[in-house]
Amino acid sequence: MRTVCIYVFDGVEVLDFAGPFEVFATAGRVVCRAQAGAEPPFQVLTVGASPRPVTARGGLVVQPHWSFADHPHIDVLVVPGGVVTEELERPRVIAWVAARAATAEVTAGVGTGAFLLARAGLLKGKAATTHWEDLAQLRVKAPGTRLVQGVRWVEDGAVVTSAGVAAGLDMSLHLVARLAGHELAVRTARQMEYAWRDQRRGAAATPADPKA
Repeated sequence: MRTVCIYVFDGVEVLDFAGPFEVFATAGRVVCRAQAGAEPPFQVLTVGASPRPVTARGGLVVQPHWSFADHPHIDVLVVPGGVVTEELERPRVIAWVAARAATAEVTAGVGTGAFLLARAGLLKGKAATTHWEDLAQLRVKAPGTRLVQGVRWVEDGAVVTSAGVAAGLDMSLHLVARLAGHELAVRTARQMEYAWRDQRRGAAATPADPKA
């Protein structure tokens, strides 16, 4: 079983974190329903910088399962986006992301979560994407990153980034396929009644900057 930890913070975009949570949790339910007594492939948790509740975009209050001080080992780290301005100025947050990514099997960013990954040094020399509105700003903030537009997600080794909001669902289903098999990803999407865009990087990926 892999532990998937999703970082939550004040201003986090709801679907950026709730979408991946639903995908990985549903994958577990699909496995357990198909085989009595089976172990789910993923344990899905939320982590906050502290134990206090956070207020997501739109006013939704979320109580993290764990904090920086006490969370379990992280196999898959998901960093969602939203209003990340204050998070980018918190050295403790950036250091935590960098340290967890160093030991995680996969680190994933949704939308403007890519800015946090960039600040933590995780996108240097890699291909990545973010919400279409924020591509130009990310190009400035992460000049060593090869930005890609017009795609739902970009995979570059252990780092995966997605476009914003609903694109995090597509990225998460891809990670289910990568870590637990394509068939489970298909069954998970069907259970969610979600029209999964089973994208593979290739001709559909267009550089955001001709010089990139």
